[in-house]
Amino acid sequence: RWLFDQAVCTLYAFCGVLFGLCSLASLTVLSTVCCLKVCFPAYGRCWDAFSRSHAAVLLLCVWAYALAFAAAPLAQWGSYGPEPYGTACCITWEASSREATLYILALFIFCYLLPCLLILVSYALILWTVRVSRRAVRQH
Repeated sequence: RWLFDQAVCTLYAFCGVLFGLCSLASLTVLSTVCCLKVCFPAYGRCWDAFSRSHAAVLLLCVWAYALAFAAAPLAQWGSYGPEPYGTACCITWEASSREATLYILALFIFCYLLPCLLILVSYALILWTVRVSRRAVRQH
């Protein structure tokens, strides 16, 4: 069972959600930047002088995005609570209100479905570009 009080449960769940969302958002940004560099050289040129400030802005965006969704249950949009087995805490997946249902739906779409689709499309475009480039090199 969960050994601590509700405040520690909420903190534990918040950290888990925040770091998980940061991880997936970081992978999404990396795949998108790679796709721009490889598949769209005209757009990739603006990234030629990729500096620390560019990286800092992207990291700030990733953390802000994750923080917005992780902090939503703290603002009563969704909630954190014990998992069904009671040994850890996470998002309360059993929606008890319309707002909780909307939070879970938004989390699914914007923090899982959209990032996964962007990663898949980015790497598919990279593979396609490499394949087309290899054919062009063979023909010449």
